[in-house]
Amino acid sequence: MPDFMTLPEAPTFALLRATVPAVCLADASSFEAKEGLISVDIVVAEGKIDAILPAGTAPAALPAADLRDGMAWPTFTDMHTHIDKGHIWERRRNPDGTFMGALENVMADRQANWSADDVAARMEFSLKSAYAHGTGLLRTHLDSLPPQHEISFEVFSHMREKWADRLELQAVALFSIDMIFEPFFDDLTKLLKRHNGLIGGVTQMLPDLDARLDRMFRAAADNGLDIDLHVDETEDREVLTLGRIAEATLRNGFEGSVTVGHCCSLARQDAETAKRTIDLVARAGLSVVSLPMCNMYLQDRHEGRTPRWRGVTLFKELAAAGVKTAVSSDNTRDPFYAYGDLDPVEVIREAVRILQLDHPLDETARIITKTPAEILGRAERGVIAEGGPADLVLFSARRWSEFLSRPQADRIVMRNGMGIDRSLPDYRELDPLMDK
Repeated sequence: MPDFMTLPEAPTFALLRATVPAVCLADASSFEAKEGLISVDIVVAEGKIDAILPAGTAPAALPAADLRDGMAWPTFTDMHTHIDKGHIWERRRNPDGTFMGALENVMADRQANWSADDVAARMEFSLKSAYAHGTGLLRTHLDSLPPQHEISFEVFSHMREKWADRLELQAVALFSIDMIFEPFFDDLTKLLKRHNGLIGGVTQMLPDLDARLDRMFRAAADNGLDIDLHVDETEDREVLTLGRIAEATLRNGFEGSVTVGHCCSLARQDAETAKRTIDLVARAGLSVVSLPMCNMYLQDRHEGRTPRWRGVTLFKELAAAGVKTAVSSDNTRDPFYAYGDLDPVEVIREAVRILQLDHPLDETARIITKTPAEILGRAERGVIAEGGPADLVLFSARRWSEFLSRPQADRIVMRNGMGIDRSLPDYRELDPLMDK
């Protein structure tokens, strides 16, 4: 499909009549917004944003591209992915689509196939896709059961360096919290410090959960590491570790960043329990990322029965309480989620439907731009700002209904003021890995 416009081949040029979500402007105070959208001219000079002006006021002498009210967004932040296990579906499927089926089949594939070469090839494919779709900052969780942690973090560090001028990457160690008192955890902590990673993990309703959390928080504080956990990814209302994590954050006086993903069972609680937990989360300063596509796929899946709920957390209630909330891709073409392409546009389109984030849509753009960038400690990446890099995603869509009704396949991704090649990798590149 041809691009909807052509960028000028000049060091300085203007993007005329661009429609920008107000929450994506570093400073929207001097503009008037309608439905959370602002009409501007953007002047680009030497790969940076030189000026953001009211529409129709850019210098007439500048070479220009007229967006005709098409949208301009900052590049996206995809803050919870799994690029180490991505794209294994064709060789290790999930026969019944259940959570346990996903766990068992990923474990089998990891033990049989996850060499450094295998992980590197699939990571590279994932990063090509994310970059082509317009992502600028990506955080991945890496399965870190020994000896996989050594293999995957070495591969990731190589990829982070290789992709540094295109994608900023972060990595989290994913392991079961029941291993935290084993010598392995000390080794893992040293590895994370060496590779500039984060402590992650899956929390469970263990009798000594508080002691295990305290051990994790002390290790994170002693080594200057942030925390990003998989939390309560279940429909079982008896499983609710979220509040305990918030209490541990407060109890330990932890000053680093704490992110919690999924938090599905929160939506299964009675109103009093939910409010008490949300208040704790807000007081502890936790950030919450919802994974709507994967959770709707896995949660409440029972053979022969239509699902009764959507599988996602209490997103609106958390946001209303002042909790930083975002959405992300999660798994891609693996036993946890058979689909996906690391495209944040798909994520936000589905999130609006699944979480009902419309009526109004005024601030919805923040959930894949401003807020996740802030959570990841890279706030400048989530907004369009004068003096910042001209890293933009341009759309022919002019308004919310147009943006959310189509996949926006004709988008233009700009990096440092230049359009990139948006060609997606061919799945056939992965064929040699599938013959195992």
